[in-house]
Amino acid sequence: MKAFVRSPGVQRVLAFVFASYLKLCLATIRWRREEMDRVEAVWDSGEGVIVCFWHGRIGLSPACWPVGRAQEPRALISLSPDGQFIASAMEQIGFPAIRGSAARTASAAKAKGGAQAFRDALKWLKGGGGLAITPDGPRGPAREMTLGTATLAGMSGVPVMLVGLACEPCLRLKSWDKGVLPLPFARGAIVWDGPFTAPRTSDTDTLGHLTDAWGAALNAATDRAEELLR
Repeated sequence: MKAFVRSPGVQRVLAFVFASYLKLCLATIRWRREEMDRVEAVWDSGEGVIVCFWHGRIGLSPACWPVGRAQEPRALISLSPDGQFIASAMEQIGFPAIRGSAARTASAAKAKGGAQAFRDALKWLKGGGGLAITPDGPRGPAREMTLGTATLAGMSGVPVMLVGLACEPCLRLKSWDKGVLPLPFARGAIVWDGPFTAPRTSDTDTLGHLTDAWGAALNAATDRAEELLR
């Protein structure tokens, strides 16, 4: 059954159904936004930007990217079979993928598919593109940021924006990432923090301090988004 579900044809059909469902939900959710001034200047600059949200909020993430007035998006998505399904669905929503994973250490080559993904991401960011990253993916631990985002930010020189996302009512999955799937006509919240920058360094202590601080800030933004819907 697992092999059947992960076959290319079935994956394409499931991705189409999932993308169509998300489009319906995201179009009918009543959104509340907070700290938008933090990201407006970044969008207006036209320069590259990294946008981070937790893996469990992928289903809500397209709502944070304004169509037609922000940097063209790409999503950094793992090379796993599950990543292929997510990549196909996100592409139909307007987020083509760069396939790979954010590195768990300062060495991007140690990530699954990390070396090529890192080069592709750097090129995209330096060309003025926007990159969406789930810094706890693809396997977690949930809501714990790894060093890959800070490494990429330092090498590219672009700012990092953190975005907390929430929806109520929603479907809360019993997956490792405690995934949230929206429901049509629900209420949603988007909370921004940043911009943050990172030095160009391979020093793991420096990257670790940044990662801890950014992870705590992203958790705070996500918790704040949840609070706005209570």
